[in-house]
Amino acid sequence: MIEYRTLKVALLGAGSVGSQVAKLLLEHGDELASRIGAGLELVGIAVRDVDAPRRADLPRELFTTDARSLILSADIVVELMGGIDPAREYVLLALTSGADVVTGNKALLAEHGPELFAAAEQVGAQLYYEAAVGGAIPIIRPLRESLAGDRVERILGIVNGTTNFILDRMDTAGESMESALAVATELGYAERSDPSADIEGYDAAAKAAIIAGLAFHTSVPLGSVYREGITSVTKEQVDAARAGGYVIKLLAICERVVGEDGVEGVSARVYPALVPREHPLAAVRGVHNAVFVQAAAAGDLMFYGAGAGGLQTASAVLGDVVSAARRHVVGGPGVAESTRADLPVLGAEAVRTRYQITLRVTDAPGVLSRVAATLASHDVSVETLTQTVAHAALASDGQSAGRDAVPGTATLVIGTHVAFESALAATVGALRDSGEVVAVTSVLRVEGA
Repeated sequence: MIEYRTLKVALLGAGSVGSQVAKLLLEHGDELASRIGAGLELVGIAVRDVDAPRRADLPRELFTTDARSLILSADIVVELMGGIDPAREYVLLALTSGADVVTGNKALLAEHGPELFAAAEQVGAQLYYEAAVGGAIPIIRPLRESLAGDRVERILGIVNGTTNFILDRMDTAGESMESALAVATELGYAERSDPSADIEGYDAAAKAAIIAGLAFHTSVPLGSVYREGITSVTKEQVDAARAGGYVIKLLAICERVVGEDGVEGVSARVYPALVPREHPLAAVRGVHNAVFVQAAAAGDLMFYGAGAGGLQTASAVLGDVVSAARRHVVGGPGVAESTRADLPVLGAEAVRTRYQITLRVTDAPGVLSRVAATLASHDVSVETLTQTVAHAALASDGQSAGRDAVPGTATLVIGTHVAFESALAATVGALRDSGEVVAVTSVLRVEGA
């Protein structure tokens, strides 16, 4: 028998996720109550326009434009508005009033996480955010709780479904970036008016900041996350990757690093990278997400599932709502975020990785040795090298050598051993300035090998 009082839930936002959360709360309230030990009452949904068309058929009397009054009447506030303002103001109001908050707002957490967690800790409230990273994938709670006693060394994540869909189409269907983006837009995966949050890596960078903060118990500002998007990835690069046994994925990478000066810190970065076909992340297709965690004691762990979608993300939100409600029933203060490790956040130059560099060079004696000498002078050693000569723009089989082929030149594909990013970047710069190098046609990092 449920004896605890009914808990009041306020919902901010009624978009694709918010509408699904409201629908599930109304339809499955009794079932959720049996799990919690208390009833849940959706007391209102704050929106900008109560008369706007909705995807879900929800009672009109639930809608209000008075978000502040709604927040102050609730035990649990679910923020699904997105953006920074007024979401930050409303979340702070809810926390300082003593309500627990559930949010899926990655941008807000990446920009203002420390402020929000401090506000929650002051009053013993709790801020839940499983839906902020990876949609339906349960990654926040394992990092926050299950692995809290372990030492997480490295995380590789495909955390943006739109870019994974585009790169997957380029790999499996042979499409260009423009064609694959058009398909993603038509299917609703990419924002029609401005897809830059996805394809320029901003969305993934915000998630990387959140993941790194949790994994390494350190505050990781969004501005410290190195970011590259996928707009520079070409069909030729994807085809070459496939031929070499790789697939290109936009990765969010968070890891412990030791810089050239011997200082230990953490790195968070986002960029397209070559992933070996045998790595588990290479098999992540379409709009799915996956997070691959390497921990000292637990070893390798992988979390895989739907990275987006209203219903899937609503599942993560409702999981947090149940956790918040159970805390009310059982009692006890909220669990504060652990950022006391206070490790320095190091720049990309402190990272050790591998490069695959594709060059177009003059086809003349001694060029190969001079290119190798340029790499060696920057403490970068060659692991693999392949060469294709373009004579009269024809390959050895008599067919066209490709649109990048130039008579009297050769194409070199150089795979490097692991080196500091700073050395690799300096090497690429020196190669560009070299008299033997006609063009640096592709530079990609290799991860997961």
